[in-house]
Amino acid sequence: MEINTHTFSNGIRLIHHPLDSPVGHCGILINTGSRDEEEHEHGMAHFIEHVIFKGTRKRKTYHILSRIDDVGGELNAYTTKEETCVYASYLSQDFERALELLHDITFHSTFPERELEKEKEVIIDEINSYKDNPSELIIDDFEELVFAGDPMGRNILGTPERLAGFGQSDIQKFMRNNYHTDQMVICVVGQMDKNKVLRLAAKYFEPLPANLRQKKRPASLHYRPQSIDKVMDTFQSHTVLGNIAYDLDSPQRLGLLLLSNLIGGPGMNSRLNMALREKNGIAYNIESIYTPYYGTGVFCIYFGTDEENLNRSLKVVHRELRRLREARLGKLQLHNAIRQLKGQITIANENRENLMLSIGKSYMLYNKVDSREETWSKIDAIQASDLLEIANEVFDPAQLSYLIYRQS
Repeated sequence: MEINTHTFSNGIRLIHHPLDSPVGHCGILINTGSRDEEEHEHGMAHFIEHVIFKGTRKRKTYHILSRIDDVGGELNAYTTKEETCVYASYLSQDFERALELLHDITFHSTFPERELEKEKEVIIDEINSYKDNPSELIIDDFEELVFAGDPMGRNILGTPERLAGFGQSDIQKFMRNNYHTDQMVICVVGQMDKNKVLRLAAKYFEPLPANLRQKKRPASLHYRPQSIDKVMDTFQSHTVLGNIAYDLDSPQRLGLLLLSNLIGGPGMNSRLNMALREKNGIAYNIESIYTPYYGTGVFCIYFGTDEENLNRSLKVVHRELRRLREARLGKLQLHNAIRQLKGQITIANENRENLMLSIGKSYMLYNKVDSREETWSKIDAIQASDLLEIANEVFDPAQLSYLIYRQS
């Protein structure tokens, strides 16, 4: 796996993975997200992700959106609790066009007040759309429950009340305080010569002034298990249960990822899918989610079912968690679980856009990218005894929190 890297004098890092493909992908990843907002800034990171497309010193909205679309490419962005990313896909011959545009909207957006007001309405519609989707809303509400009183618990979208107060100066202040050059990575994947990639990246990003991060995020969180029922106007009852979990630097991270995949991953043969859906026919959507963050993490299980099947479903979930706490996986079970996880990772990275984002995030967080062989070696090193220990810590019944949306 050929990886080329460079660090500019302002701290911005470049990573390039050459691939024989007529399509290229590049992105700017920034190690800041909703977790970095002050309370009065709730929703600001996501708001910025929207409004950087609304005009720069030399482009209006139409010209920004058309710059890549005109050559058949795609321009996109996303925000999480800890990162913001602006990225593009394009024909390899249009690499400079894409790179220059990403530079322009990230560092030279002007945030016209008229455009800000229009985009606030768009985001309010986005907030309301989540309220119409309880299976997504409940995940946000569960993290608010688990991380109560901490910025980690606030949802990414913000609230209409907070959005209403955001202006141009507020955006610029947040970016000055959080868009640190030593926390930015430019990631490029595709059929581009490494010298050309470096030359063009230097052309656009080397002249930018340094803005270095001066303090680390606070990592101390105080978790207390909680259980909340809410009556909702829904066709099903929705349930999430879980616990805080290992952070991004934990050696147990891969073990919990494997356990999460085994119990409720995307495979149709996950233990909960087999037990709830295939064997008993009492749930359609079942998944487990493990998200590691800086200094903390969260593991949860989600399922939706009819109200009359809710208690029965919970018993099935607890039975499967108990099995993982009490019974060590056999050699064949462990072998199959490892093989499945490897296959899913490999298939996911066949999507070159996913690969670009994965490489960029790894370099942003760890300043390195493991080869497939290195990743496989780490997964192969997981022992059944490790999984038993992890299961007893994370799936401890006394440490689980619950959030249930009950049918009205």
